[in-house]
Amino acid sequence: MKIGSAKEIKNNEYRVGLTPDNVQSYVQAGHKVYIEKDAGVGSGFSDAEYQKAGAEILAKAADVWARCDMMVKVKEPLEAEYQYFRKDLILYTYLHLAADLKLANAMLKSGIRGAAYETLIEKNGSLPLLAPMSQIAGRLSIQEGAKYLEKPFGGPGILLSGVPGTPRARVVILGAGSVGSNACKIAVGMGAEVTVLDLNLERLEALDTLYGSRVQTIYSSAAAVENNLAKADLVVGAVLIPGKAAPKLIKKEHLKMMKTGCLIVDVAVDQGGCAESTRVTYHDDPTYVTEGIIHYCVGNMPGAVARTATMALTNATIKYGLQIASKGLESACKDNPVIYSALNTYDGGLTCANVCDGFGIAYTDPRTLF
Repeated sequence: MKIGSAKEIKNNEYRVGLTPDNVQSYVQAGHKVYIEKDAGVGSGFSDAEYQKAGAEILAKAADVWARCDMMVKVKEPLEAEYQYFRKDLILYTYLHLAADLKLANAMLKSGIRGAAYETLIEKNGSLPLLAPMSQIAGRLSIQEGAKYLEKPFGGPGILLSGVPGTPRARVVILGAGSVGSNACKIAVGMGAEVTVLDLNLERLEALDTLYGSRVQTIYSSAAAVENNLAKADLVVGAVLIPGKAAPKLIKKEHLKMMKTGCLIVDVAVDQGGCAESTRVTYHDDPTYVTEGIIHYCVGNMPGAVARTATMALTNATIKYGLQIASKGLESACKDNPVIYSALNTYDGGLTCANVCDGFGIAYTDPRTLF
């Protein structure tokens, strides 16, 4: 199979879909790999490294898209890339279709076969292709939150840990999954007063066992969310339903009862955000203020630590990518049914039930297609 990876064009996105090590793995398995010129520079990988690994460097993204059978990316395609969609092409990347009807329609119209990292669910219920970015985004949420609580960055001037004789910052984390647990880890390490809310009592129990009295775990209810938002200095939105739009836990009316200068870091922004006031921002202008509440809603947070993020992501994606490349998408799905869960679009059909629920579009079971 011919594998391609083009330079990401999203604002301030420095990750890349393939590392030189990945290229070598594909080449050794008998595949041809095309890389757009300078695609890996933002992550610290030179064209020379890709060539040494066996890739052919092409000058333009259009050439990579045209020649490959499977395009391996990081972020969802932007409108400028829709022109490259075609029926016989496999797109292997994050898609987040639940928050992007325009992209979904473009993919359905073209017939492109979209395999989404974020909806691939292993037999044990884990999300192996989402996990590495969730870990990074969770940790970054506190790192970035601490920065934007500082006065020079528009915050109220609060130190997460406080110092003797002053109160610690109150960090409220909505969700105890991968993002939430990683945010919790860093917030505790930085000395904040941490509260985590979730509906899953097993996750809350795990955090309670790990951190004891250093973390307050709360069963999530409308009243509990409201009460804790009112006390928070930093709120991390870390809720996820694979493939679905994030539930809006933070209502617009909640903003009026929160502390002026409180910061919301909405990690769920890729799936539409868990705050009604959320809108996508970028690394070059990451925050805005609504009702006195600072919002940090960068849609590609891990792109800020591109080298770490690229290596973490591709360590996970290469396993399934090689299966698809070596067997073809259809045979790979049949041999490893887990891959079916990654399929979001196939030959004009929407093949992810959770995405269909959000759009009201008919669901096509991928197992019936081949």
